[in-house]
Amino acid sequence: MPEGDTVWQATKRLHAALAGRVLTHTDFRVPQYATVDLTGRAVLDVTPRGKHLLTRIEGGLTLHSHLRMDGTWKVFAPGRRWSGGPAHQIRVVLGTDDRTAVGYRLPVLELIRTAEEERAVGHLGPDLLGPDWDADRALANLLADPARPLGEALLDQRNLAGIGNVFKSELCFLLGVTPWLPVGDLPADRAAVLPALAARLLEANRDRPVRNTTGRRNPALFVYGRAPRPCLRCGTPIRVADQGDGSRDRPTYWCPACQTGPAPTPAHRHPRL
Repeated sequence: MPEGDTVWQATKRLHAALAGRVLTHTDFRVPQYATVDLTGRAVLDVTPRGKHLLTRIEGGLTLHSHLRMDGTWKVFAPGRRWSGGPAHQIRVVLGTDDRTAVGYRLPVLELIRTAEEERAVGHLGPDLLGPDWDADRALANLLADPARPLGEALLDQRNLAGIGNVFKSELCFLLGVTPWLPVGDLPADRAAVLPALAARLLEANRDRPVRNTTGRRNPALFVYGRAPRPCLRCGTPIRVADQGDGSRDRPTYWCPACQTGPAPTPAHRHPRL
């Protein structure tokens, strides 16, 4: 599931493959840009912004993409078979003499003026892995709506950019509160450490191929994806439920014994768990 760490890794791969090189082939497979040809332009850099990727191209252009739930960028050497999914899922191809970057299942793909990047990412809060990271501002953003459930506030990229469903669940576990606890009810001592803890988790995982919050090889995560297995701390079965928009693509995991605060209604809990 793409989150700030995943996007950081994807950006690093794209930057290494494309930055400073001239595009020898481009193929946009979305109707809006079907006739666009960037051949002959150099890629200047690839920069992450929260969960967004900004590929800056010579001539004042930026290719803005977002991975959402299952999008991905793959980089291939010449002659290597493309393996990111079926061909009909390809949205864009950026090729140079020695590398080809292929974007699969990208729900957000737009070509904008570099001078207008703020239109695409200006709404984001401080980036947990970016140069604009500001823990005090992030905390103030979260506390601005004290009645909002903590899990929903953490996922709101306007508060702080980079947290997705996995880190949301893991952060709430490490803080000892349920994701349904109103932000304003978060004890002051735990609120004070929340931004630094979030940043530390993403920084520790930005270079790892597999996320790890436990410090163990197995299991690598405390609660996410572990229902109904026992909690690593107390042995209570981990639970899972929907939060926010009710999408079962965004399940929330928690330990009912280790985490204090409200729990979801039975209607929002996953069947059999």
